Parts: sequence; C-alpha cells; structure tokens
Amino acid sequence: MNTTDRLDKDAKLRLFRECFTGRQDVYGTYDPVTGRTWQVKAPVTDRVLLDHLAGRKPYGVYLLVGDRTRAIVADFDWDDIRAPIQFIAEANHYGIAAYIERSKSKGHHVWTFFPSPGVSARKARLVVQYILREIGMQNVEVFPKQDALEPEGKRFGSFVNAPLFGGLVRQGRTVFLDPQNAYRPYENQWSFLSSAERMPETRLDETIEVNELEPPPAPVSIVKQGTLGVFRASSGLPPCARRMLEQGVSENQRVACFRLAVHLRRIGLPFDVAVAALQQWATKNRPQLGKRVITLDEIKAQAASAFLKEYHGNGCEDPTVQPFCDPSCPVRNSVSGAGARAHGQTHNTNSAEAGAHLL
Repeated sequence: MNTTDRLDKDAKLRLFRECFTGRQDVYGTYDPVTGRTWQVKAPVTDRVLLDHLAGRKPYGVYLLVGDRTRAIVADFDWDDIRAPIQFIAEANHYGIAAYIERSKSKGHHVWTFFPSPGVSARKARLVVQYILREIGMQNVEVFPKQDALEPEGKRFGSFVNAPLFGGLVRQGRTVFLDPQNAYRPYENQWSFLSSAERMPETRLDETIEVNELEPPPAPVSIVKQGTLGVFRASSGLPPCARRMLEQGVSENQRVACFRLAVHLRRIGLPFDVAVAALQQWATKNRPQLGKRVITLDEIKAQAASAFLKEYHGNGCEDPTVQPFCDPSCPVRNSVSGAGARAHGQTHNTNSAEAGAHLL
C-alpha cells in the first residue's frame, strides 16, 4: 500500500495547500445547486479547506499572489477530452508536465504545478497561451487571468474552483484523470497529488527562449523603406492606423488590435508602451450587438503576436482596415491592383496566425 493511502487529515491539508494555494486573505465559492459564484473576504483557514474536501462548501483559489503563482490552469469548457489531451502532449514536448481534472459541471481543467514560492505568472501565462495557439485553442481561458496584481491590492484577480470537492468526487467530478487507465479518475487522488511534478521556472524560461516568445526590442530608427514600409518613426502612423486609434472600432476588435500593434511596433514603440496605447484605444471602441470591449489580456495576446516577428503587410484590403483608409495614403497608392490583392492576402494570413477572431 502506498504511504499516501494512510495520510492523516493534517498531511492531506498540507498536500492540498501545496498544490492549490494562492492568496490567503480571500477565496471564492459557489452554490452547487444554482451555480451562483461569489467572493469571500476572509482568511483561508483549515476549516475552509476541510469544508471543501468534505463537500460542505466549495473553495475557489485566487492563484495570483503579487506577480507569482504556484499553479496555472487551462480551462477547457466542453466535455470532449481530446483538446486537453492535445494540450498536454504539446506541453510535454517542451518538458512541461500537465494534468487533467474533470471539472465540476462540464469540461476539464488542465493544471501545471510549480514549487514554492511560485514562478512568474507572466512567464507561465506566456507559455500556456503559446501552447494553446499552437493547437488552435487560443480562446481557452487561462487562470490566473492576469500577469500581476495592482500594487495597491484593491483587486484580487479571478478565482478558479479547486479540485476534490467532496460533494462531487463520488460522481467522478473535480478529480484528476489517469492517462494510463483510459482517463478514468485516479484511484487515489492523494497519491497522484504527491507524485505530480512541480515545474521549475527555468523550464518556462527554456520554452520562452526556444520559441522566441519574449517580444524583441522594437526598432528605434527609420522603418524599413519600400512600398510596404514608407513611414519613418518620426512621421508617425499611416492614416488608417491614426483613424482607428482616434475613433475606435465597432467590430473585429482583435483583428484591429493586431494590425495596430504591427504599426506601433513598426514606428519604434516598445511592447509595454504599445500595450498602454492599445488599452487607451479600447476605451473608444463601440462593439455592436451587445458584444464586450476587448480586454487587457486579449490586447496583450494580440500585441505579443504582432511583436514576435516583422510583418510587412499593412492590411489595405482587409475589411477591418478599409473603412479607415485615406485615398491619399502613400502606402495604398504605392500598391497597384494586383499587388494590393496580394498585399491583402498577406495580411489575412498574418491575422489568422495571431489568432484574431471576432468578439
């Protein structure tokens, strides 16, 4: 018998805290009947965790502590297990261990654990979002949802429901699944948790470096000359980009964000300054049909894609850009009919690579 089969209550609590820890001054919960969620501004005591494990009251963990996290979660909000399996295979390719949990109602959570005192949440999110893009699942939600909390501490981030809620374990929910047993629940969840790998931050660094995920320094001198690069850093943005920034957009926000980020990189803005400019731009957007405004995390994702490499297209034929075109624009006029069509095709490919979808 494995020694974890005989773990006492205190040992289980220590192991649970080791895996599912975060802020200790606040936690989340939900009503198992109605599904309503809310925040509890109170210490995360042993009683809170025991109530969760016994099935009396669910516990949700705020993973982000400052700019560090002890775990990261990809939330696949549907029952088909093939996507989580594909994510894990891609993560394993980079030496990153990840584990599937059957969530409380539908779908799956994929967890990666880190040792104390945690790793950079920004790095962890960067790697997980890259893997999701690689498998074509860039819209999957990631917890923590932010890279860091505000210094004044007025915000807490977002909580994710912790596994092993006693009220659902017997139903095969909120439990980890064994890939060696046809993805049935591990017979002993505590034995699994004790053996789950904790990924060092260096593993994230290696993945970031080999895939060049960090935005490279933006050019600070003259932008490359030619029919697709006639603007100097000193002369600013093309008319379409200026109009989009000044007026905001009403549709295709992610496509517009990616294209604007390409222009901002091209004129020499550093990544963080470009993100700040795009965040201000988002306040001017007027989404139609009740759709929401693009979020900061989505802005960062599009900007990161735009900064990964040098894009030469300006998107003159893209439906998102066309309403903002100026007939006198030197870029538009420098591209003839056939060239303009090819130019537009280049942009569409780039936008797809960036994962730009309608909101």
